[in-house]
Amino acid sequence: MAEQGYRVPEVCNIVGITYRQLDYWARTGLVRPSVKDARGSGSQRLYSFQDLAMLRLIKRMLDSGVNLQQVRKAMKTLKGLDEPALGTTLVSDGHRIYQVESPEAVVDLLASGQGVFAIAVDRVWTELEGTLAKSAGKKTTRGARAAGGA
Repeated sequence: MAEQGYRVPEVCNIVGITYRQLDYWARTGLVRPSVKDARGSGSQRLYSFQDLAMLRLIKRMLDSGVNLQQVRKAMKTLKGLDEPALGTTLVSDGHRIYQVESPEAVVDLLASGQGVFAIAVDRVWTELEGTLAKSAGKKTTRGARAAGGA
């Protein structure tokens, strides 16, 4: 039975990161492929949908100016939650990352005058589903054309 998952080139394309970033994050344990990890030279890593969501979340935090050390701490905390992070919003002032569970908490943070960003984890998840659906549609269309279809 073949294992289901996303190979490294697909992951890099879907998430918008380089092979070197993905490789480094896997080797250092930031996000290891949960379907199949590399086992020696020539083996393939396979990532799950949840892995892709975590990778995209990491990329969003880095793009927002959070340094990798802080991202690692935040991801460790998120992985340790009893419940999934969907519905969670992350807020940062550039120095710390906060998990926000209600709009009032975000307002209180913004009231201090410190510039912050917010990333809704469920939005990352939904966007990733859309990206994958579009990608699958393009592959299906190309396959139909190659087979003499529409």
